[in-house]
Amino acid sequence: GVGSGIMDQFAIGMGKKDHAILLDCRTLDYTYAPFVLKEHDVIIINTNKQRTLAGSKYNERRAQCEEALRDLQKELSIASLGELTAEAFEAHQHLIRSEINQKRAKHAVYENARTLKALEKLRGGDLAGFGKLMNESHVSLRDDYEVTGLELDTIVQAAWEQDGVLGARMTGAGFGGCAIAIVEKDRTDSFKERVNAVYRETVGYDAAFYTAAIGDGAKEI
Repeated sequence: GVGSGIMDQFAIGMGKKDHAILLDCRTLDYTYAPFVLKEHDVIIINTNKQRTLAGSKYNERRAQCEEALRDLQKELSIASLGELTAEAFEAHQHLIRSEINQKRAKHAVYENARTLKALEKLRGGDLAGFGKLMNESHVSLRDDYEVTGLELDTIVQAAWEQDGVLGARMTGAGFGGCAIAIVEKDRTDSFKERVNAVYRETVGYDAAFYTAAIGDGAKEI
């Protein structure tokens, strides 16, 4: 009953080694961007928290965005929030009656803009710039979309405070689940130890850490 999207399935089917995918979920148009990590690793951090409310809250956020869209459509000829630039949103957000829905829509619009900037950063080989966008994304997910929670915020904040980290953010639906970080290869061991120490002290149990590689999608062996 979760009104989720197609991103996970698309990545599984269309993944390409050492590349990120820019996917337009409205049209399923996609493009690849090089994502070669020579001196860094992708670290996935599992909060190990059961996400009992994730489904209902996910649906709630989607409904809030849809309501915001309907308010905007009273004056704007748009089919989705993804069609708005940040400037257009700022000029018309007063049309959204609910302040909470304004925040939800703001996240959707600005996250879309960040995603397009991320494509530019990857194509230009600017991993540091990409990492900063990851950080900005988490802040928006925390403050405007409000889908993070103590566990994810603790992990991401601790990750930001470690040396050799380009960026970190939650991933997935939120309310638990996983975060992701880009970390210098020679600092991954200390990164895991220090982040987990902060997490255990704050939450009371350990996180799990996995070093991932950007590979091809699922295929027959």
